[in-house]
Amino acid sequence: MPAMNAHALRSVGHPPHPHPPGDLAIWVFILAELAAFFALFITYAFTRLRHLELFAEMQRTLDSDAGMLNTLLLITGSWCVARAVAAIKRNRCRPSAHWLLAAMLTGVGFLVVKYFEYGAKFAAGIGLETNLFYTFYFALTMFHAMHVVLGMVILGFVWRKALSGGYSAQDHRGMETGAAYWHMVDLVWIILFPLVYVMR
Repeated sequence: MPAMNAHALRSVGHPPHPHPPGDLAIWVFILAELAAFFALFITYAFTRLRHLELFAEMQRTLDSDAGMLNTLLLITGSWCVARAVAAIKRNRCRPSAHWLLAAMLTGVGFLVVKYFEYGAKFAAGIGLETNLFYTFYFALTMFHAMHVVLGMVILGFVWRKALSGGYSAQDHRGMETGAAYWHMVDLVWIILFPLVYVMR
């Protein structure tokens, strides 16, 4: 009788334990980061309730087109990262690396848009201390932008390893770890954009 391989043994009597993609440590970090963002969001929401007229008036001074463009960029970046993971699961290392590079370029695009958006505000004499709304606006968006930069750094390390063939269909947890962090950055912006730019 031929010996059963490890996969068959798991299928018959020992199903693998489900676990989130990537390292457990990144999920602890992601949950901590999400907790920090949601604490800021809740503080923003309660403060807004106490200053509805100010917040509504100041929201109309924001560039919602720039915010929407950045939303599309980050959603596209998450799609590229998902394609990179799908590619490595088929042992397609180089296409996987190319998708990661594309995701990093969407991050660059996001930061360029924020640069011009901030530049327009600063040129108009608007800053962190202009009023309560802009204190929250700059604090929230700059804090998020820092996470975009960190996400790009993480993807950069993953991309370099993928380019050298360091991942495979059997061993790609590091790529899933980087992808999980990038998806978190995307998720936070999807909440931040309507909360700060759109909601009246």
